[in-house]
Amino acid sequence: MIADVLNDARARMDRAVEAAKEDFATVRTGRANPQLFQKILVDYYGTPTPLAQLASLNNTEARTLVVTPYDKSALKAIEQAIRDQPNLGANPTNDGNIVRVTLPELTAERRKEFVKIVRSKGEDAKVHVRGIRRKAKDDLDALKSDVGEDELGRAEKELDTLTRTHVDAIDEALKRKEAELLEV
Repeated sequence: MIADVLNDARARMDRAVEAAKEDFATVRTGRANPQLFQKILVDYYGTPTPLAQLASLNNTEARTLVVTPYDKSALKAIEQAIRDQPNLGANPTNDGNIVRVTLPELTAERRKEFVKIVRSKGEDAKVHVRGIRRKAKDDLDALKSDVGEDELGRAEKELDTLTRTHVDAIDEALKRKEAELLEV
């Protein structure tokens, strides 16, 4: 029973760390990266649809990305969805077949803004991991009558170690992303 609670907590914390890394990837650095566009939703026939399901994304140059829609009728909607993204600062152009997105050079001030955004996302991820820990702790406390206090104490120490490991993994990913953002 204790092992089930700990395994569930470990799996959920692993998913939280992966989600944080994916979230960090959506914040742009100096280069155009198709992952920046993963969370963009396009209004496709009245339904918010992820851009990756509507088009292929290719890097042509360091700061240029080409979006090739599978359905040419979605071109205007894709262009508008990209233009509406405040954290990209991109100005997409549409030639009738593709949307070409050129990302502007990042200024020092903009880089610092992105670092703040990434830190906020990192803190949210750590709060989520701690919430998973709290739920697992409550589940362990519910088992108090079925297991001994020594086993419960060991399980809580293991849970704390697990939490610390996952929070450190988020911090490490955060440091890498900050270094990437501040690199000129």
